[in-house]
Amino acid sequence: MPDLFERILLLKQSTMFSEVPTEDLRVVAKMLDEENYFAGDRVFDINEFGEHMYILQSGRIGISLSPDLASREFVAELNPGECFGEMNLLDELPRSATAHVLEDSMILSLEKSRLRGLIINYPELSIGLLKGLSLRLRKANLKNVGQKY
Repeated sequence: MPDLFERILLLKQSTMFSEVPTEDLRVVAKMLDEENYFAGDRVFDINEFGEHMYILQSGRIGISLSPDLASREFVAELNPGECFGEMNLLDELPRSATAHVLEDSMILSLEKSRLRGLIINYPELSIGLLKGLSLRLRKANLKNVGQKY
């Protein structure tokens, strides 16, 4: 299990949490649960409702937008430090993608009610998350027009 310091560093390297103050990351890091997945598993499927967001500690995850759960066409391949599955926690709509485990992976998860509690109790966390989401959206926009961020 990664220690608290390793978890804080992992969160800080992720786009989603990169703008969150370190003091708040310490609280987030304590709320994370560790999950292990094996190559060939799926963390979640498209159109499911979810209760968790994820931060990849080790391994690789492929993100597919296809309704065919067997599809191996990925719009993204995630590496350690990257977050996924957060949209469902914020908009409460079904998952927009399937997360395929490409290599054995250790994933840290954060449950929806814990995230909401953190947002209510740590206002700077909210601002940092919004900045992180904005950076992610900018990167996606630039990727769509073929520019480098």
